[in-house]
Amino acid sequence: MEKLSLDKAFTLIEPGPAVLVTTRDGEKANIMTITWTMVRGFAAEFAITTGPWNHSWEALRRTGECVLSLPTVDMLDTVVGVGMCSGSDTDKFEEFGLTLLEGEVVGAPLIGECLANIECRVEDIIDRHSIVLLRGVAAWFDSGRQEQRMLHYVGDGTFIADGERFDRREAMREKIPPGV
Repeated sequence: MEKLSLDKAFTLIEPGPAVLVTTRDGEKANIMTITWTMVRGFAAEFAITTGPWNHSWEALRRTGECVLSLPTVDMLDTVVGVGMCSGSDTDKFEEFGLTLLEGEVVGAPLIGECLANIECRVEDIIDRHSIVLLRGVAAWFDSGRQEQRMLHYVGDGTFIADGERFDRREAMREKIPPGV
């Protein structure tokens, strides 16, 4: 093995799915790209890392809701573009040609081009660590979408796309939650 610089160690663990997080401040919808996400359990519990540096932060805090939208590999340039501009001066739905769909439970919109959308309510915000704890309240999946490979950000300007899926469901059946 070769020694890896400690300041690059996060790139080994970071590659969770890139997520587009939508909010609505009462009038205007916005989107931010988030690459630091975490599943907190089998009951649609999630965490994201964000803070006041993102334009959507105030809407997220005030409304206590958002949508986690999962883009696919064909949306790579959109994911990067959304993350490189600010909702303070850009309508990202218009700028990137994204379809705003109304949710069933929360006021934040779904993104029609994404593979999946999870409507969420904020359970808690841990300001010290910029962690937002979320609970899913409705979920949507576009099973007819041809491209279903998700993007994973490495943290150094590069991405990895999902590839081949390996099925070990039978061997792991006793560890898989019912209905999954």
